[in-house]
Amino acid sequence: MYLLGYDIGSSSVKASLVDAQKGNCVATAFYPKSEAPIKAVRAGWAEQDPNAWWEYLKAATADIMAQSGADKADVKAIGISYQMHGLVCVDKDLKPLRDAIIWCDSRAVPYGQKAFQALGNEKCLSHLLNSPGNFTASKLAWVRENEPELFSKIYKIMLPGDYIACRLSGTPATTVSGLSEGIMWDFKENSPAQFLLDYYGIPADLLADIVPTFGLQGEVSAAAAAELGLAAGTPITYRAGDQPNNALSLNVFEPGEAATTAGTSGVVYGVLGQVAYDPQSRVNTFAHVNHQPMVNGQWSMVNGQCSMVNGATRLGVLLCINGTGILNSWMHRNVAPSLSYAEMNDLAAQAPIGSAGLSILPFGNGAERVLCDKEVGASIHGINFNTHTQAHLLRAAQEGIVFSFAYGMEVMKQMGMDLKTIRAGKANMFLSPIFRDTLAGVTGATIELCDTDGSVGAARGAGIGAGIYADHNEAFAALQKLQVIEPVAADQAAYREAYERWLTFL
Repeated sequence: MYLLGYDIGSSSVKASLVDAQKGNCVATAFYPKSEAPIKAVRAGWAEQDPNAWWEYLKAATADIMAQSGADKADVKAIGISYQMHGLVCVDKDLKPLRDAIIWCDSRAVPYGQKAFQALGNEKCLSHLLNSPGNFTASKLAWVRENEPELFSKIYKIMLPGDYIACRLSGTPATTVSGLSEGIMWDFKENSPAQFLLDYYGIPADLLADIVPTFGLQGEVSAAAAAELGLAAGTPITYRAGDQPNNALSLNVFEPGEAATTAGTSGVVYGVLGQVAYDPQSRVNTFAHVNHQPMVNGQWSMVNGQCSMVNGATRLGVLLCINGTGILNSWMHRNVAPSLSYAEMNDLAAQAPIGSAGLSILPFGNGAERVLCDKEVGASIHGINFNTHTQAHLLRAAQEGIVFSFAYGMEVMKQMGMDLKTIRAGKANMFLSPIFRDTLAGVTGATIELCDTDGSVGAARGAGIGAGIYADHNEAFAALQKLQVIEPVAADQAAYREAYERWLTFL
């Protein structure tokens, strides 16, 4: 018995087949083998052909089925993870009317800013938990104003994962989590955000029907089955955006838990157990995968049962730092070009906690939302020509990255979040002992490094939605913890002192 997971990224589409009983991945593949093209017709634009995602998905599916030798009848459920905040517009034949406007396209920024001002901060934040920003609703507003003839032909709008599920089943649908990431869900009314749709002039019937994040969302059609080599009727039982799904992949479901990544940019995604927002909108808040809104005073039901968390609020608060691993790679190119990253880490470890008074701000990769969209740049502070060495610079860079995470996590704490456990894959910056120890030291949280990825997580999520697993703890029983880092009490004062000094330079 197998579970099939897809991860629809902007660089590739990955598929993984998981043995449902053992919990291990038996086959994985991604396409294309070189990075998928992103069309940028104008500066700040970013589009992809949704049909290309489908072609990549077909190739990856064929590869894993051949690798595993699995019988298509033994694939019992499908889960989907996808790049967030994109816009796919389809006609009545469910065919794309234009290329998808994807997450990194910035053309809708002025539309979101104007809506935020016109509707008011309090209205937007108390209902949407975010400013309209450069999200899916604002992108659709751009289409309405700039492509009116095309807009008039739209039958449904979907997020990238919704579109893939529609190609699989032939039926358009979305989720509360998906609507919230597109800033189209009203958390006060527990319904689509009619006031924002009205402001933008978007008919509510352009939204697809809502299905549960976990549960029967559709079944693979005969036509899709023939294309993919899967069995017709295979249920689609889970979908979520890439950051909520990354949290799911790391078994992050409950308040006090967080998932984080630290590649070129960095993300901390923590779970909040109450409806709250940051008054300055420095972080984004979405419905987490196990959030269940109340409807008419009753908790919503899925497959005749209440949610996994007995209807409790579960929101995902997303902190994004643009200047993360990109600072470390800049240091590699310009400060230590002859060293490997592992050698850089060894050299940095020769400097003491706090880098002997040297502080580095890592914000050299554009405006930072956590700094209220200011572009403060990267900078070095407190350098002493008689004291500081290459080792101090390398350590201060890593500490500065961690301190930017800690700064954002304090915003999350002000919203009522107390992060005690932070999980991540053992990759990128988390390969560095200094990075890991500093994060544990300055936050006081336990760091758990795990072996997983988005497509494997999506497969396990499908197992939850199909009822193969009783709950998320059973689904992730096979999740392998590679390393656990506890904060060292004796070092915490030194980390805190370094962080407080770093704050003075913001």
